Formats: sequence, structure tokens, C-alpha cells
Amino acid sequence: MVFKRALGSLGVGGPIVDTVLDRGPVRPGGEVRGQVRLRGGGSGCDIEHLALELVAKVETGPGGEEHEGGVVFDRLRLSGGFRLDAREYRDIPFTIHIPWETPLTELSGQPLGPYLGVRAELAARGAKDHGDPEQLIVRPLPVQEAVLGALGRLGFGPIAADLRLGRIAGTGQKLPFHQEFELTPAPRYIHDMNEIALTLLTGPDGMEVVLEADKRGRLSPRPSTPHKPLPGGPDAPGRHTVSHEGLEHRDWTGEVDSWIQALIQARGARTAPTARAGAVAAGVAGATAAGAVGGVVAAGLGDALGNLGRLGNLRKLGNLQRLAGLQGSECARPEEGNQG
Repeated sequence: MVFKRALGSLGVGGPIVDTVLDRGPVRPGGEVRGQVRLRGGGSGCDIEHLALELVAKVETGPGGEEHEGGVVFDRLRLSGGFRLDAREYRDIPFTIHIPWETPLTELSGQPLGPYLGVRAELAARGAKDHGDPEQLIVRPLPVQEAVLGALGRLGFGPIAADLRLGRIAGTGQKLPFHQEFELTPAPRYIHDMNEIALTLLTGPDGMEVVLEADKRGRLSPRPSTPHKPLPGGPDAPGRHTVSHEGLEHRDWTGEVDSWIQALIQARGARTAPTARAGAVAAGVAGATAAGAVGGVVAAGLGDALGNLGRLGNLRKLGNLQRLAGLQGSECARPEEGNQG
């Protein structure tokens, strides 16, 4: 048995802790099972409490700085006080519910960039320490796949899927951060926008969709704080609510396209293309000549990823049209879990 980390804050020769998850991805609103494995140190130790934390690496500033130590977005107390003898081995099983708004870390089998983890917190001798986080893989719910797949079929391409600290005003957001997808425009919308930002806030009854046009992301980053709500409101353009039910009976491509058109009309004016939009246009022309129309525009996506080296794995997403077959989705309607 290999233990990942001795808890230094609890003193030399203190207990050692490791968090082990049952392998396999999870979806928002689902459950994660695993074990916390403890090994006693050189002498016995009175444990005051043992807890689990869900933690995310979240950007906190305009330069992409990450919140030190990560942001804890859910917590489960596993036990109160107990005695851990010297060199004693003890495994403590757990089941933790994943909040509905938990960000996605994987799409179409490829990593998106955000890091989520499950870590143990152990308190003893008046001090607290944490074990190393075990990575958590989160895949989309069918309703999220429906919207992302429609955007892919329309020709929007992924740039980034960052976590941003702050709440979006007018939504039911519960976590202190949200995931923002940045996408290059579809060919028909190149002259209407530079890019769009998409946030999907899921809950037990459905999902809130927040769409914003011409957000610049890393080209013109804007800071967010955990205490100041971000702009917006329940009646603002680009706000939509969809249900988990009846996904297979809706024309998602047409519906999402109508959202984009309404967003453009609400802005009241067409925007001039930027250099990046021009690069995307060149990519569209090349893709069309090659017969690759509809879906992610490879050349434009390549140009965008050139400025986002750490997200280069998004290039492997290929064509989001693969998300079209909702009837074959691995995930049935989500079971209810705690929002945290």
C-alpha cells in the first residue's frame, strides 16, 4: 500500500492519509464513492475529525492567476474523534454527492482544462492538514451535451473552458464560481461577433443557459471577485432555461440558433470583425475548399489555440457533432443529489 502524503502540520511521525476514488467519471448531480486510507505514525494519535472536500483550481485575476490552494466548493464530515494507533491501517469508505453546478472536466473523451479534486482533511493535536487531492473527472449531462452539440453543428468552435470566481446576477447559481466556455463564431456569424461566452448552470429540475457575445477572455481579461455579482439579470438577452425532460423531442440546432440570433438582434448593431475573426474567416474558407463544412472550424480553432498553449488538448475535440446522438447517451435522467 502506497500512501501519498504525510501530514506535516500534525508533526513529524504523524499520520499519513490517502484518498482513493472508485475509478470512472461522474456527472453533475451524481455520486462519487471511495475510501480514505489512514496509516498511523510513529506513535498513537487522537484524531479530532476527518472530512472530505471538493476543491477546484479557479482563476481569480485578469492575468489568469489561480486561487491559492484551490476553492473548496463542497465538504463532507466523515467522522468525529477517534484513536489512530501507531502504524495502524484504517480504511474509511465514503459516498459524496457532487453538486449540480460542478464544472465539466472532459468532453468527448478529451480533457477541457479545469482541475477538480477530492481531498481529505484531518484534524489532530490542535492542527489541520490536507492530503493530496485525487483528481475528479466530470462529464456532461445530456442537457449540456444537447446545447454543446448544437453549437458544434452550427459551426462554433471551443477556445477555452475556464472557471471564474464570481456569481452571475439574476441566476440561481449556488457555487462561488462558474464555468465559462469561450467559442469562436460560426461561419455565418463571423461579422456579427468576435466570440461568445457560454455558461451552463444545471440543477435538479433543468439548466440555466447564459450566453454573451464578444467577450474577450484572455485577449482582454476582466477580473471577477467572489463578492461582486457579474453583470446580468433574469430577463437579459441570452438567458434561457431548459428541462432535463424530453431532450430527444426538441430541435436543438434550430433552438440554439434562435438564441444566437436573438442575442445579436438585442445588441442592436453589427460588430466589426477583429484580427482573430479574420483569422477564423480564413480558416472557414480553407475548410470549405477542403469540403469540411459544419462543426468545429479546424483552422480557426488552431489559430485560437496557438495563444492558449496549455489548452492545446482541445484540438483533439474534433467535431462536436458527435454529441448529436442523445438517444445513445450513457447518462439517463440524473438522480437527485445534494447541491452542496
